[in-house]
Amino acid sequence: MQNQGIIKSNNRNAVLFIAAFAAIYILWGSTYLAIKYAIETLPPFLMAGTRFTVAGGILMLWARFRGDYERPQAAHWKTSFIVGTLLLLGGNGGVVFAERHISSSLAALLVATEPFWVVLLSWVWLKGSRPNLKVLLGLAIGFFGVWLLIGGTGGAPTGGGSMQLAGTVIVILATLAWAAGSIYGLRAPVPKSAILAAGMQMLAGGLVLYFVSFVTGELKSFDPATVSAASVGGLLYLTVAGSLIAFTAYSWLLKNARPAMVATYAYVNPVIAVFLGWLVAGETFTGQMLVGAAVIVGSVVLITARNEGPKSEEELEIHTSACQTVSTSA
Repeated sequence: MQNQGIIKSNNRNAVLFIAAFAAIYILWGSTYLAIKYAIETLPPFLMAGTRFTVAGGILMLWARFRGDYERPQAAHWKTSFIVGTLLLLGGNGGVVFAERHISSSLAALLVATEPFWVVLLSWVWLKGSRPNLKVLLGLAIGFFGVWLLIGGTGGAPTGGGSMQLAGTVIVILATLAWAAGSIYGLRAPVPKSAILAAGMQMLAGGLVLYFVSFVTGELKSFDPATVSAASVGGLLYLTVAGSLIAFTAYSWLLKNARPAMVATYAYVNPVIAVFLGWLVAGETFTGQMLVGAAVIVGSVVLITARNEGPKSEEELEIHTSACQTVSTSA
């Protein structure tokens, strides 16, 4: 009887692991295409603000009834607004805005360069260990992959070549904002509950996105009657699947799986995004872009591959933390 109980427990854990990894692989990989549909008839910043305000409120309510809840302090809210602004306005907001001019596939592949900035900022900002030869080689290879991607787009499917280039630059700057927010959040005061911290950051970032939407005049020109069912579906998918379900799965995996295994989603998400962009939205993908994508994914593997020794543990902690904050805004 005891052996049967162990077998059932192992089977249950195996199912949970498969479901959790499927969530962070597929759901987060599909968010780029969902953004594309959501902004077809919804203003970018208004859409993103709604998504994160709702998701943040739900996470904060959930955290309120958990055993590790603590009353948020003023310092926690300060961190939330700084991190939320960098991640959700600068990071996610930049990607959402850029996807009006570039494909979801290209956006996802460019976002995969985020570990480059994490390595550089952790070295310069946090005075961390100097990147070793393997990391420097990975950075050089990765930026070469970005160059291949930009050169292989061959014109914008949703706008002129200049707007394609502008959208590409915006996404690269968005990854820099993501990395900056991730690094800042490492040492800034946050609640002990990861769910509460994420909820506060989402809510704060959502409110900042609403403010930008108002300042840029999105609300004045917005007509709810023009919103399509596809855009509503995209917004709901991003809120529920991208922000709530996948984040819950990610939080569970961080406590039940090795961080190096969890971080592999950063390699899989671009592949999922490219495949769905081609299959569902008919996005073009040139041979040079394919080579650039392979180069970027390979460089990320090289940069984040675990080394022996205490320094590699510190680098892994920085990367894992960055992955968590980036993933909540994917």
